[in-house]
Amino acid sequence: MLIEGLPLWPAETNAWIVAPSGAGGECVLIDAPPDPPAILGRLRHHELWLVALLSTHGHVDHVGGISSVVHASEVVAVGPGGSSEAAGPVPVHIHDADRHMLLDPIGSSGGFGRYLEAAGLDLRPPELIHGLDDGERVSGAGMTFTAIHTPGHTKGSVCFLLDVEGQPTVLFSGDHLFQGSIGRTDLPGGSFEELMASMAEKILPMDDDVRVLPGHGGVTTIGQERRFNPFLLELQQDQRR
Repeated sequence: MLIEGLPLWPAETNAWIVAPSGAGGECVLIDAPPDPPAILGRLRHHELWLVALLSTHGHVDHVGGISSVVHASEVVAVGPGGSSEAAGPVPVHIHDADRHMLLDPIGSSGGFGRYLEAAGLDLRPPELIHGLDDGERVSGAGMTFTAIHTPGHTKGSVCFLLDVEGQPTVLFSGDHLFQGSIGRTDLPGGSFEELMASMAEKILPMDDDVRVLPGHGGVTTIGQERRFNPFLLELQQDQRR
């Protein structure tokens, strides 16, 4: 199985490529920063065929490249053995509370919008956009991801849980949980109280060996964050009071 993170754009936002059979097959992409050439180049390098894109939330550093990536993948897809074939629309999955940011990345990103305009990105809305409910299961490339609605960083922030046979469960945590930190809550739609509530209810109860692949920074585990993350330590103290 191939799981590869690409830290892109000035924010070094992780785009996660997930391919159950490794190179030369189908894949799913978690988030697409505004650097589509890097993402598409990596897909070509691995001879991967993009069949679904999952969005953890609507901030521009995570969705700015989505339209370019999915439209390019709809025109030509790289099949097994490097063959080129016409492909249908690539479905994009995002929580309805953040859909407006995907539909209008320039208008919803404040000053960052000028970077998108200058880059000449394809900002036409994806043809297929599906909403996400808490607990919804999303399939792609023979894999099934469980969406976990974790508001706080944005209203529509979502983590994706992936069970891999014979390996620890993987949590793509977006900007909800980082190695040693949590997502910022001072932007529109953010709420520290909501973030910590969803952390307590949905993330903290997970097993220690769940691997956490965040939207920024390095890979960690739930156990490591439970023991060393200052925000989770404080949360656990509050729960014991």
